[in-house]
Amino acid sequence: MSPAAHAMAAAPLLLALAIAALISAFVTLASRPLLQSYALARPNARSSHRIPTPQGAGIAVIAATLIVALASSAWADVALPPALVAATVGIALVGFADDVVSLPALVRLVLQAAAVGAVVFTAPETARIAPVLPLALERGLILLAGVWFVNLVNFMDGLDLMTVAEVVPVTAALLLLGCLSDLSWPAVLIATALCGAMLGFAPFNRPVAKVFLGDVGSLPIGLLLGWCLLELARQGQMAAALLLPAYYLADSSITLFRRIARREPFLSAHRTHFYQRATDNGFMVPQVVGEVFALNLMLASLVIVSVRAGSVTITLVSLFAGAAATAFLLRRFSRVQAS
Repeated sequence: MSPAAHAMAAAPLLLALAIAALISAFVTLASRPLLQSYALARPNARSSHRIPTPQGAGIAVIAATLIVALASSAWADVALPPALVAATVGIALVGFADDVVSLPALVRLVLQAAAVGAVVFTAPETARIAPVLPLALERGLILLAGVWFVNLVNFMDGLDLMTVAEVVPVTAALLLLGCLSDLSWPAVLIATALCGAMLGFAPFNRPVAKVFLGDVGSLPIGLLLGWCLLELARQGQMAAALLLPAYYLADSSITLFRRIARREPFLSAHRTHFYQRATDNGFMVPQVVGEVFALNLMLASLVIVSVRAGSVTITLVSLFAGAAATAFLLRRFSRVQAS
């Protein structure tokens, strides 16, 4: 689409966002009694909740996202990658199975890698981030990064509204970049639908949550969000693709490396993510997610400014500012809150 066409599509995109929100809210409300019976999340070592809570409302989020994205693509005459749609459904089924019967970690990892690999290795050979690397090496690195991103979104989904506070600002920024012609149209449609679906889910997940996403939601959300950021990187905006999810990347990666360095069983349930430590340090749940949301709004603003400016200097300043703000929040969460 031309820049003018992207700008003119803003109103239909907002309509698509609203429809996705309504579908997500309706399906969440309708499915909650069934989830109460068959997919109850009981408190464990990782949990922030204290009473059994139904999980699996990610079914509503992913259904709304795919329905609206596919309908929008038909309206705009833009094809979504078939492998992405199939992989999203597949990894959602893996997540649902894990929500109900708890799959072994290795089985989950292999199936997740298969879903991510289907998306990565079916992309056109012209879809490159680093053309200086051999294609096979670049695709292999993207596969590893994709599997990690899918899992980190799952790891970070451990607090009421946390995933909403992350995904909504990121997808809203992607929507705006699309309207400004800085993102591929299929990624814009996915981001718009996902943003709306998360907004529809939010009222049911606010503290104290009545329902959780579950792995059926967090895993495919990670896949879809990761693919949108990959598309942004393929537009030559690697800095923006790293800056938008900076909080999730930093919290999950630092926590993983710290646990590995301490020779802890890093695949087992734990409460050592910075956002989890914050609640142990006296922060209230609304305060934690509110501060993460505020940080993400700042990161999104930095991305919009740097992408539109097209200046290396502004991009570097934005990266430094985003990294500093993220580091500040991580340090704040790791310290005991003054009474």
